[in-house]
Amino acid sequence: MPKKSHGHGHGTRYVRLQKNFCFACGKQNPEGMRLKFTYDEDRDCFVCRFRLRKRYTGPPGHAHGGIIATIVDEAMGKVNKLRHVVALTKQITVDYLKPVPLNKPLRVESREVRVKGRKHINMAEILNQKGEILARGRGLFIAIDPHKMFAKFVDR
Repeated sequence: MPKKSHGHGHGTRYVRLQKNFCFACGKQNPEGMRLKFTYDEDRDCFVCRFRLRKRYTGPPGHAHGGIIATIVDEAMGKVNKLRHVVALTKQITVDYLKPVPLNKPLRVESREVRVKGRKHINMAEILNQKGEILARGRGLFIAIDPHKMFAKFVDR
């Protein structure tokens, strides 16, 4: 098992896809959220600051639960960079603690909980400007061999 890195998490030896069309973080997806994460070395977590616009509406004035789950899933997935692995979501749970407002400054933070073999368990929280936790997620990610799984999508 690779050792945990305390670096920025961006030296990951990932397979480079032709373009990143990920709905949550892909720069080439014009319909996507384009979330940008940074690694906070002092707090040992990934952080993304964002605002959700009207297009992500669920209940009036608040975000749709599926969008909240997407953000939490993406944040937890970033944590796997610290182990230099590509790991896909097997299972996530989301606790919706308070309604997540639209058009307000928000942040999501994610960190590692435990690693056992190919199983990576991570957690994430969406917080408002006051630091109140609005949603909390926990996910199980399975490390895969990206060369085998994504071979036909890789630039050579």
